[in-house]
Amino acid sequence: MQRQKKPVIDERVRSSAGLLHIEELLDRYSSQLSGGQRQRVALGRALVNRPKVLLLDEPLGALDLKLREQMQVELKGIQRQVGITFLFVTHDQEEALTMSDRIAVMSQGRVEQIGPPKEIYEEPATAYVADFLGVSNLMDATAAGQVAEGCAVSIGEFSFTAGQGDEDIRGQAKVTIRPERVNLEAQGTTGQNRVPGMVERVVYVGSVLQVIVNLAPGQRIQAWVQNEGAAVPFESGAPVTVHFPPGALRVLPQAGTAIMESGELDDGEKVS
Repeated sequence: MQRQKKPVIDERVRSSAGLLHIEELLDRYSSQLSGGQRQRVALGRALVNRPKVLLLDEPLGALDLKLREQMQVELKGIQRQVGITFLFVTHDQEEALTMSDRIAVMSQGRVEQIGPPKEIYEEPATAYVADFLGVSNLMDATAAGQVAEGCAVSIGEFSFTAGQGDEDIRGQAKVTIRPERVNLEAQGTTGQNRVPGMVERVVYVGSVLQVIVNLAPGQRIQAWVQNEGAAVPFESGAPVTVHFPPGALRVLPQAGTAIMESGELDDGEKVS
């Protein structure tokens, strides 16, 4: 805004304030503002400069949950309205999924995977991405390569078909499945991709029941069962059969390999 004439500055300030609905805050001191108001004012200051890219580094981290969720919706709407690229840094996985058009997951300075939120969540490229974004059942397995419906894998003495991921993997690997894709069935149910288990505990979390199950091979997994208002279908200590649908079971390399690696820079060097 330097070198700009006062009428231009005033117009931009009014425009940004109107966009963020903070016109009544322009004459207040920062000590008189709430947490959400401070976030809006800070964003307005940045938008006044009309940048091509706006870096937002954990902008909502200090807000309470309800206000943070409200600001997520507002920020997304503002971004679409002004047409500026927002580079949003967050460690909140749900926030990343909610707000992003594209996500880059980084680990130790390296980009593990880039893609749309649905792709990152449903098709993680590495064990790190699967474990970092959302809740995932990540298990050690041995892969035997491609079969008709995917990749043949074994968890302990039990055999499975993983219909997603790298079907050509052989040897030590990881398999992953999201809790909402795990099916819990009556004890003794037979068929493909099924393994006996024992319910350890059931946790009520509102819209779903979080069921922790110890599998016969020794792994502990969780399944999310939709809360339909009826009696809890499973209880602690109950034997069950756990079904991993082939289309939901994904095989991954034992050690994730980043798809993009950032080089180290000398002092004063920049990336263009």
